[in-house]
Amino acid sequence: MDFNFENELKDKIALVTGGSKGAGKAIADRLLKAGATVITTARNNPEDHGNGIHFISADLSKPEGTQKVVEEIQKRFGRLDILVNNLGGSETPGGGFAVLTDQHWEESFQTNLLAPVRLDRGFLPGMIEQRGGVIIHIASIQAKLPLYDSTLPYAAAKAALVNYSKSLSNEVTPKGVRVLTVSPGWIMTSSSTRMLQRIAQSSGVTTEEAEKSVIDALGGIPFGRAAWPEEVAELVGFLVSPRAGYLTGTEYIIDGGTVRTI
Repeated sequence: MDFNFENELKDKIALVTGGSKGAGKAIADRLLKAGATVITTARNNPEDHGNGIHFISADLSKPEGTQKVVEEIQKRFGRLDILVNNLGGSETPGGGFAVLTDQHWEESFQTNLLAPVRLDRGFLPGMIEQRGGVIIHIASIQAKLPLYDSTLPYAAAKAALVNYSKSLSNEVTPKGVRVLTVSPGWIMTSSSTRMLQRIAQSSGVTTEEAEKSVIDALGGIPFGRAAWPEEVAELVGFLVSPRAGYLTGTEYIIDGGTVRTI
């Protein structure tokens, strides 16, 4: 089969949630470069969400936010071909199970599990009707390597997302929709850089030493560094393309070797 890599997503309409910064922005830029019409979402309108990228302001942790996105895309574009559920994050306090309230758990599951579930439910009927579409769930290696002291609800929600993604693929792949999971390790985003600066300042060390301390806390990264957002975006760009047309139901870990088990 012959593919035009530079324009392989021409005429495809793609949504990247949480696409205003970090890996989400890199993914949105990558799909745009491949010729797709790209829509991103975030709570607040970013100063620069990319030339040619459409933006919808919405809080996807709430049902009305996901409904707004589904309705606007259906009204403005008529369909969706690619859905990258990238939104995620943890804002829970450290300290283990004892400091976590029901609200902490509920907020984490709303953002990291139920937001993608609702968006899938909103767009899948159209994908099934057209017998074509790709859904990517961005999970995390914390589904396998949970950090109980700081991100327990986040890790549990991402583990649930991986399970859900596999189950969904079994249901909808026979109907023409591919479903895949991408589980990154540590990504060097602007928020990661700020975190290293805070660690360095509070501990009286250099940012390089702070970075080493984070790598050590993860049990080491054989590759020796965090991933760049563009590296994650390149994997997603391949998975949503026709080149990956036989791939579905699989989790792809991109972590520089952090997870040491099979």
